Amino acid sequence: MKLNSTKARLAENEVVVGIALQQYRSTEIPKLLAAVGFDYLFVDTEHGGFSLETVQDIVVASNESGITPFVRVGELHYSLVTRVLDVGAQGVIFPRVESAALLEEAIGWMKYPPHGTRGFGFMAPQVNYEQLSLPEIMEHLNSETMVIVQFETGLSMKNCDELLAVPGIDVAMVGPTDLSISLGVPGEFEHPKILDAVGRFVEACERNKVVPGIHCRNAELAMPWLRRGMRFLGCGSEHGMMLDKARETMASVRTAVSESETATSTV
Repeated sequence: MKLNSTKARLAENEVVVGIALQQYRSTEIPKLLAAVGFDYLFVDTEHGGFSLETVQDIVVASNESGITPFVRVGELHYSLVTRVLDVGAQGVIFPRVESAALLEEAIGWMKYPPHGTRGFGFMAPQVNYEQLSLPEIMEHLNSETMVIVQFETGLSMKNCDELLAVPGIDVAMVGPTDLSISLGVPGEFEHPKILDAVGRFVEACERNKVVPGIHCRNAELAMPWLRRGMRFLGCGSEHGMMLDKARETMASVRTAVSESETATSTV
């Protein structure tokens, strides 16, 4: 049966690095990301326009390539959560969480009884087409599926100990852009309000034995958070990475062209 390599690495106190898929509906992207060494990706159905069929295709390609696929759902709703798990996601990211009661209910949707209320249904690739008993499958998926909770508002940060105390959370992930907006300092990721809130959040994660994480818009923004204790490190998106590399390439080429033209004109 398929093991969750990201969960295993976090259990060994390692840092894992991932990226968001938000724009391009291609199964080649997870293969590329796996080839260069990314540990996980998440398909963004909160902000992206992906259909469930596209999510399934990307998730299957990810599992086959060895990169852990998560899905960020648009909201905490039973059918949104269970259907992405049924097509093979190895975990779900819950956005904009502020209510401990709703979070506890949502985590229950991800687990089969007796640990939750998830209805039994999944795709055969999740167990590599092995013939297994229902208890074996349920125990395996309950164990390997990850719960990732996003903290994106001043209220969630204020109540972080209460939220993190809810049983079953594997990773708590800061959404710095929305958090900065909520705290009145949009885009000022090094502002004292942000640093203070996130510092207290990391301490709360340690108290509650939850892995702290963050997802930033690019690797440059993500790097400082390593020394601040983040072990689940998100570094941008597939379209942002492509745009950055395209800009870098064109700037280099145009500089070379300009230098060549200058040299030619002086001959």
